[in-house]
Amino acid sequence: MALDNGLSATELLEQFDNRNMSAVEYAQDVIAREEAAAYLNAVSHFDSDLMLCNAQLADEARKNGKAGALCGLPVVAKDNINTVSFPTTGGTRALKNNTPVANAGVVTAIEAAGGYIGGKSGMHELAFGITSNNAVTGPIRNPHNPDLIPGGSSGGTASAVGAGIFPVGLGTDTGASVRLPAALCGVVGFRPTVGRYATDGIIPISQTRDTAGPMAHSVADIALIDGVLAGQPAATAHKDMSDVVLGLPKEVFFDDLEDAVEAAVRDALAELEKAGAKLMDVSVADLMPLNEAVGFPVALYEVMRELPEYLAKHAPGVSFKDLVAKIGSPDVAGIIRSQMGDEAMPEAAYRAAMDEHRPTLQAKYAATFANHGLTALVFPTSPLCARPIGSDDTVSLNGANVPTFPTFIRNTDLGSNIAVPGVSLPCPVSSGLPVGIEFEGLAGGDTDLLSLAFAVEATLSR
Repeated sequence: MALDNGLSATELLEQFDNRNMSAVEYAQDVIAREEAAAYLNAVSHFDSDLMLCNAQLADEARKNGKAGALCGLPVVAKDNINTVSFPTTGGTRALKNNTPVANAGVVTAIEAAGGYIGGKSGMHELAFGITSNNAVTGPIRNPHNPDLIPGGSSGGTASAVGAGIFPVGLGTDTGASVRLPAALCGVVGFRPTVGRYATDGIIPISQTRDTAGPMAHSVADIALIDGVLAGQPAATAHKDMSDVVLGLPKEVFFDDLEDAVEAAVRDALAELEKAGAKLMDVSVADLMPLNEAVGFPVALYEVMRELPEYLAKHAPGVSFKDLVAKIGSPDVAGIIRSQMGDEAMPEAAYRAAMDEHRPTLQAKYAATFANHGLTALVFPTSPLCARPIGSDDTVSLNGANVPTFPTFIRNTDLGSNIAVPGVSLPCPVSSGLPVGIEFEGLAGGDTDLLSLAFAVEATLSR
């Protein structure tokens, strides 16, 4: 399905600056696009009058010489990111009417640069899943085929950006939730190093693993938003491909891929090699057991402490008990309720993960880069393309039924557990569904990774 994605964020801002289009005119276009794409259920909260008011203020600021870097740019924000102009519900029933009294830090940064939140996007309930098949708010649909999932948990942001309703959006990523939906919806998704962006005012799972992250149609747009959220100049440099060394994990990451994914990623790697990049097989065998010892112990232990703390601060009228009782999605209810009894993650397992396994994993990961002189690891963002809505427990992959959640996050989980940056870019495909290829760097190496992403994008778009 061919999509009209409209102008990119950087193109749009150039049009505003050159007075070829006003922010109000563009806002009217967004309003029309949102109405036409309502069947996707991507946008959870939207106010046409508020959008036009924000756009008018942006036009006045530009006229008066007070235009910030994002002046007039509407951004769609995942519904777990606090906003005072829209409810913040986390896609769950108990928070349906929750409107926080203060914006999240990332929203404050967007508004300080002259941008504004144009709407909120739907999500997998409480961000605990990857299908965005939300039993409370209804399923979110993939813009390339509305019968398929958009990925998750930031499925609404990916769908809204992929459909061209909004030029850019904010999601959050704990284990896959920006990069996976970006891959399934054919857009660019960036997970920064944890702590690069403000973390306050976001409904949490794990402070160790959670981060906001942008989605857009180009690396330039990602770099623009990254600069604003990180409080530094936007990355613009492009790496020389002849200086790039890409590590291909020999274990797990390239195993049992859907044929379309394998073909698209292998073709992309061949183009990068032709452009001068060096491809190197590297072993990650000693990383994977450590990764398993970190993931669930950290997420499950921390959510049971951080989610009640969020409620007490940002939704004091909602108790944790009430929130849990009203969870509508069976998969999410099962996870949270399992942690309220004998199956709760023991503190000893959490402490072992944080004090032993995770530091060892981070050290081994960094050593892999140092020993091979790597610029980044590279691999398919997901081993399979989007699957039908309703395939919540199992999906078909190469003739076998495999568990949905662990299969889709298999390749993104490692980077999440060690808090390193990762960027998923669309592979060129002549037909069929979108396929993502991810590049993963070193902690704190966000600008360097974006420089690589610029070069990759330029190479693959030739």
